[in-house]
Amino acid sequence: MDIEHYKQLALQKQKVHKQFLASLKKKPPKNLDKLTKQIHEEVFMEIDCTKCANCCKSLGPLFTEADITRISKSMRMKLATFEDTYLQVDEDGDKIFKCMPCPFLGGDNLCNIYDVRPKACREFPHTDRNKIYQINQLTIKNTIICPATYLFVEKLRERLA
Repeated sequence: MDIEHYKQLALQKQKVHKQFLASLKKKPPKNLDKLTKQIHEEVFMEIDCTKCANCCKSLGPLFTEADITRISKSMRMKLATFEDTYLQVDEDGDKIFKCMPCPFLGGDNLCNIYDVRPKACREFPHTDRNKIYQINQLTIKNTIICPATYLFVEKLRERLA
């Protein structure tokens, strides 16, 4: 997958995408939630995340206490050891990876802790959520990182044109 190609397309269309998503916020179509879920499913029939894994290479998830407990338990590590080994606290007080790419990303672009991965990873890129217009800034940011998000916004624009 040509991640750089999608990134350039997303950067070129950023203004258009911002305007489009802003219009959804002003006057959301009645069927928006149903449509976003439908388009999300279509996009992920086309896109194989394991051919990309750009999110795992460039975005670090925020770790909840539940994430830390679940992952450390599955790895048979003490909480403190897991945190000392993998995490740091950022300027906002959030627990994040010490370094990227994700230490659990295998050379085959598969997640070594997929079944217990953080909530933020399970929900990314957030294109299947209700009221998508509530996360416009995040969606715009994700179009640059995630080819699936770029395609999602493009398909949504087409359907609502």
